[in-house]
Amino acid sequence: MVFKIPKMEKEEYDKLIMDNYLSRIAFSGLKYPYIAPFLYIFDGKNLYFLSTKYGRKIDFLNKNPYVSVEIENYSKNMSCYKFITIQGKIILEEDLKNMNKIKEKFVEMIISKKLSTTVLEALGHNKDEPVNSLVESDNTYVWKLVDVNDIVALKNSN
Repeated sequence: MVFKIPKMEKEEYDKLIMDNYLSRIAFSGLKYPYIAPFLYIFDGKNLYFLSTKYGRKIDFLNKNPYVSVEIENYSKNMSCYKFITIQGKIILEEDLKNMNKIKEKFVEMIISKKLSTTVLEALGHNKDEPVNSLVESDNTYVWKLVDVNDIVALKNSN
């Protein structure tokens, strides 16, 4: 008999999303999927990502905005693990007021999680810039995950 990994309920996977800040997004590539890590924030309803304005991901997203997002949490020995995969569509946040509010939340998250300022390099900034430069500059896109089509949220049985 095959053992099936238990599913998480919405409250449990919302907590997994809320407690973490790093995801992987799989884009439709040319021949193979293209997967890249992204910081994210979750406002209780929507997932938002910051992206540089260059790179393969931009080309792939322009051709096909449908993606899979994966978020995980596991212990080093794998005795405890949880993960969620969310399929949806990435759109640009175009409302300037909301875009700045989201960027401010990213700044708060980077500070509260005590992330190295080296993370700024992944966001199109110099690591020596102040973290607030994320809000003040126009180096990044703010993406929003919409039209969620499928959610798979699994965990170990502990």
